[in-house]
Amino acid sequence: MSCSSSPFLLSFFLSLSALTLLITATKAKVPAIVVFGDSSVDSGNNNVISTLLKSNFQPYGRDFFGGQPTGRFCNGRIPPDFISEAFGLKPAIPAYLDPAYNITDFATGVCFASAGTGYDNATSKVLNVIPLWKELEYYKEYRRQLRAYVGKKKANKVLREALYLMSLGTNDFLENYYTFPTRRSQFSVRQYQDFLLELGENFLRQLHGLGVRKLSITGLPPMGCLPLERATNIMGQNDCVPEYNNVASEFNRKLEGLVVKLNKELTGMRMVSAPSYDIFYQIITKPSQFGFEETEVACCSTGTFEMSYLCSQYNPFTCSDANKYVFWMLFIQLKKLTKSSPTILFLLF
Repeated sequence: MSCSSSPFLLSFFLSLSALTLLITATKAKVPAIVVFGDSSVDSGNNNVISTLLKSNFQPYGRDFFGGQPTGRFCNGRIPPDFISEAFGLKPAIPAYLDPAYNITDFATGVCFASAGTGYDNATSKVLNVIPLWKELEYYKEYRRQLRAYVGKKKANKVLREALYLMSLGTNDFLENYYTFPTRRSQFSVRQYQDFLLELGENFLRQLHGLGVRKLSITGLPPMGCLPLERATNIMGQNDCVPEYNNVASEFNRKLEGLVVKLNKELTGMRMVSAPSYDIFYQIITKPSQFGFEETEVACCSTGTFEMSYLCSQYNPFTCSDANKYVFWMLFIQLKKLTKSSPTILFLLF
């Protein structure tokens, strides 16, 4: 998961995703940003579904426009918002299920992501959130709406030239595989990685069949360094959990291989994998170089176990100076932008 807001991290995220390779033309060649994934990119879809995993209340959104919570799992904007703005589009991408928006708003950008979801349908069932297959169904519905709104020819051009973003996977391991016994009884961790990648490949092939051509897919961060994992790693002196980090690294290598394969096999597809692991690990291990002070706990509540409704503005432990903290809550990396600070809120799940 991840929030962001500075010229440095924005440009870094863009180059990291190899978006300059993905899109070699001008900003006008990106007419819309379309988003799939989990809480790292959810702009409010969970607000309107029956789940405990919500963030449409303070202190979430305290650094968003007007200081209002939107359902984004951070204190401000999230990476797709900044990417949209960088391509000359709107500064915040609306959630598809938000009743305050309609196809006129979605024509230049739309988010189908749902916090808590994963590649695995079983992951979405943990907290009753939107599974990835349902995100795809919403996208198909959106395509029909866009064609009705701007006409088939123009809509097809927008859909073909849009930039698609995908960010998910951490929940499959931390909220599913390592938490419940079902998948562990069926798969070794490497087999589970392969299972997730098979699901991901099927999803990507379906997107290509629907006309998607420009896509950036984000890999896993060093999962063992998230505050929740460190807080529960008592025997390891609350340090990062090496096993989780190794799993993330190995998954990312396999994901990069999948991207290479699909770029060769899918006609016209220009896809890149955004390797979030390395920059995240650098921030964790050398925080002062990025303008941070606190890496082990998060800003919200005690910064160890809380998320969603437990992340309360009334908790006396919630930090007042978020600039010092790498994490907003137990999963979310954060940095409040100031004009003197070359960093952004960057939520790398």
